[in-house]
Amino acid sequence: MIAVVNSGARRVPTWLVYALAVVPPVWLFYAGLTGGLGIDPVKAMEQQMGLLGLQLFIATLCITPLRRFAGINLIRFRRALGLITFFYILCHLLVWLVLDVQILSQIIADIYKRPYITVGMAAFVLMIPLAITSNNMSVRRMGAAAWNRLHWLTYPAVILGGVHYVMLVKGWQIQPLIYLGVILGLLALRQVPRRR
Repeated sequence: MIAVVNSGARRVPTWLVYALAVVPPVWLFYAGLTGGLGIDPVKAMEQQMGLLGLQLFIATLCITPLRRFAGINLIRFRRALGLITFFYILCHLLVWLVLDVQILSQIIADIYKRPYITVGMAAFVLMIPLAITSNNMSVRRMGAAAWNRLHWLTYPAVILGGVHYVMLVKGWQIQPLIYLGVILGLLALRQVPRRR
């Protein structure tokens, strides 16, 4: 079964993953324009893009444990998933900036005054160097060791993303806590010693 999954993954071209990633934002924008997202389409778009970004971040974290513990090798998709995650989070941010708040002074005030926005913005800032250096040229210029050290920013970024989601909702809701728990669990799996 694992061999079938691995061989199937090898046959899927990376460009197809990027192409499919465009579908959810386009569909959400269309649904917002045509009244398919309820009475507050901007807020719905903002929340859906953020949630999709967090889900993809978690999917990216799953790649290494799947390879280590299940023998399923999806490593060739990790860079694509990371870049798509950044794209979704960028869309989430742009909906908030351009369609929701719009006023620059209010945006700056919200970043400083609302802790969940501060945390979310910190996560996004950590993701910027990850996206910029997610290419072979950066690996060659920086060297593998320095590149790997930089990409440890993935871990604080995804934790901050999970905390942002927990803080965003009103009251203590179970779904954001599950997301944060899954993130912490996947990071804990990385600390399990490798078998010889």
